Amino acid sequence: MRGILDRLENWMNDYKLKKKLELLYVFCVLIPLILTDGVILYNVILSEREKQLHEMENVASAVQYSLSSAVEHSASAAKSIYMNEYIEEFLNTQYDTALDYVVGYQEFMRNSLFKSSMGIDNAQVTMYADNETIVNGGEFARLSTVRDTKWYQYLQESGRDMLLLFYYDDWKSPAVEAKRKILFLRKMNFFGGSPCEKVLKIEMDYSNLVRSLESMKYELPVYICRDGEIMLSNEGYSSVGQAFESFEEKGRIGYSKDITLYGEELQIYILKRPSSTLLVILDNFPLVALLLLVNIILPWCLMKQIDRSITVRIRELSHIFEGVDQDHLMELPHVRGKDEIGSLMQNYNRMAARMNELIQTVYKDRLREQEMDIARQNAELLALHSQINPHFLFNALESIRMHSILKQEYETADMVEKLAVMERQNVDWGNDKVEIKKEMEFVEAYLGLQKYRFGDRLSYQLDMEEECAKLRIPKLTIVTFVENACVHGIENKVAPGWIFVRIYREEESLCIEIEDTGEGMGEEMLSCIRQKMQDVSIDEMQKNGRVGILNACLRLKMMVDENAEFLIESEKGAGTMIQIRLSYNKIQEA
Repeated sequence: MRGILDRLENWMNDYKLKKKLELLYVFCVLIPLILTDGVILYNVILSEREKQLHEMENVASAVQYSLSSAVEHSASAAKSIYMNEYIEEFLNTQYDTALDYVVGYQEFMRNSLFKSSMGIDNAQVTMYADNETIVNGGEFARLSTVRDTKWYQYLQESGRDMLLLFYYDDWKSPAVEAKRKILFLRKMNFFGGSPCEKVLKIEMDYSNLVRSLESMKYELPVYICRDGEIMLSNEGYSSVGQAFESFEEKGRIGYSKDITLYGEELQIYILKRPSSTLLVILDNFPLVALLLLVNIILPWCLMKQIDRSITVRIRELSHIFEGVDQDHLMELPHVRGKDEIGSLMQNYNRMAARMNELIQTVYKDRLREQEMDIARQNAELLALHSQINPHFLFNALESIRMHSILKQEYETADMVEKLAVMERQNVDWGNDKVEIKKEMEFVEAYLGLQKYRFGDRLSYQLDMEEECAKLRIPKLTIVTFVENACVHGIENKVAPGWIFVRIYREEESLCIEIEDTGEGMGEEMLSCIRQKMQDVSIDEMQKNGRVGILNACLRLKMMVDENAEFLIESEKGAGTMIQIRLSYNKIQEA
């Protein structure tokens, strides 16, 4: 025994620690749990089958009750007719002529209140008498007209006074279309000594019974059969014009119940659902998921955590030691545990920090000082360039403007002056914010330049409340919307158009409106732009690579800490209006 244990120990020593943990998990956790969970799952499947059987029993009882209620309703009506002496007298009377019968029929219907007293709907009632003076029609007919029918012969052969009959009537086919019928038949022999034979036939509404069965909305297939033929079903076997079909699903019967209604022996079959272990597992998924979680996943996670606690930390140390040849020793980002491995990781980090400190002192600090000197010199050169470039640009523009004035080209001089105003505003980015008054001057200069381009096709009007003039907003935001109105509104329209810019305060909001009477846009494009303006973010800007009005919307939202609202209305061929509402308390004054 000792030798076996020694060999087992030597064999285990050759395996890595992770492999040992996996073997421990498989043989001591997984296999025992599979056996116990299999027993539990078997019990769940057995319970599900019992539940389904109970459900099928309930369905069969409900179907029996529904069918019995419909038949008993007809039986009750038949009993009332059977015991009615006025009907008995009317059927026994011998009439001299057809006219006498019609007069007697009208008087009978008027005095007996026959139709209102039957208490039956959706059924056809016919009384047959062996009285040749009766004229066929309505609720009465001569018995001689039906003596050759199958239902009459079946009633006579049964020896019963009343019975229920599922019947496919093809007696007068093809002259009369054959169809399925449900008949309640009763011999009218309540009054003894009757001079003639009488039979009552109540034809129940077959289609109504089918609809009643389907309206119950059972999830399980239901079949009502007689001698292997389907009488009623909720599975599409109930076409009135077709003969009764054979029942071919005997292998799927989950529950059956035999009933007898007034001599008619019927079988109620409830079919099983397609049953499989997978379906049972899906129906009991919460329980199965809980078993998997508790019995398999949680132990697996615990094993993986133990593996991470030991082997993963050892691998991290091995990996970090591979970088000792670099000029900077990497420290372990996460030192975990107070055991021997955790202590080793902490000691390595202390050693790496000390070594890096020595390298920093001797070499890195001196190199950083040199880099900072070079960066400072480059920054000073860039600052000089940023001052010199606009200086030469404005001097050149001023020279052109003065030259145009000397040449009496006043229109060109005005255009150059407006361009200089725009360029000066554009290049002066020492501060991203500008007074609204300055921004409106930039807008007016831009529209003035566009006026030279469009001529009489463009008119504009700028309105600004005085109390809003000193408020500061991001540069080039209003003009961005104005530019959009020019390019997408006025430029695409042949007729003259207007651009209106209005800035005012409304309660606790600063309102900026840019309206044009240009081309406008359709509802689909309007909805897309409205959503983009309201949901604009830095991530979306980086993803789409778009600027323009979305850039302006984003900068305005950032200025007021998201307290901004963008409203846009447009009509194709009529123009577009954009309203920007900013929280007044979030805006600084100059």
